[in-house]
Amino acid sequence: MSDTDKAFTGSIPALYDRHLGPLIFAPYADDMAQRLAGLKQGRLLEIAAGTGIVTRALDRTLPAPVRIVATDLNQAMLDHAATLTQSRRIEWRQADALSLPFKDDEFDAVICQFGVMFFPDKRKAFAEARRVLKPRCRYVFNVWDRIEENEVAQPVSDAIAACFPEDPPQFARRTPYGYHDAELIHRELVAAGFVEIKSQVVTKRARAASARDPAMGLCQGSPLRNEIMARDPGRLEEATEAATKAVAAKLGPGPIDGKIQAIVFEAMK
Repeated sequence: MSDTDKAFTGSIPALYDRHLGPLIFAPYADDMAQRLAGLKQGRLLEIAAGTGIVTRALDRTLPAPVRIVATDLNQAMLDHAATLTQSRRIEWRQADALSLPFKDDEFDAVICQFGVMFFPDKRKAFAEARRVLKPRCRYVFNVWDRIEENEVAQPVSDAIAACFPEDPPQFARRTPYGYHDAELIHRELVAAGFVEIKSQVVTKRARAASARDPAMGLCQGSPLRNEIMARDPGRLEEATEAATKAVAAKLGPGPIDGKIQAIVFEAMK
């Protein structure tokens, strides 16, 4: 994983939330929140909360006695998230998933939506999630399935690679869609000390008004933007247009409706 894969800065958080939030993240946010619906009280930790898409779903779903601590490595993402809700039970806090600033056995649940893929040491991140969980409590997280199972991301990734054939950007394949081996993930959870591990493939639909929405989201609202800019800062709009055409060729100009697929894991301490 490149260092730029974790750089959600500048205009990226707002574009990420606007274009990718409702398209690919919101459908799974509701799914994740429902998996924690049985939690009636206590404290829940969210890791890699980003712009708060899952945080807001948890706030809508969980009963009032549950307190939510939403963390992310990128302060810019948390700053944007904090502008989108005024809920008093949410605490926003910058934190590194590999070194969580919390005591042992502090939380009644830990959740992470599409963040695990970005952790440079996933086994260590799993161990940290387990450490802060109370005994017999759950860690729930999801990862994207392989990019070929995701009809929005694949054409964008392929189009951007074609724009720079001598040095094709590989952010999507390398990081968000690069950690999908369920058996490997299971082994790493076991190595971190988790038990009663189960996984489920969950397929949803990504819908947007036009083919440009996912192109904007991925090319300008994700770290893929950093890869494009590093190769030629004057070609960002050209690359976005190429991605738009690729999505339109696969799903039509809009409204678009494409398959997206993830794997959800639940593990017990």
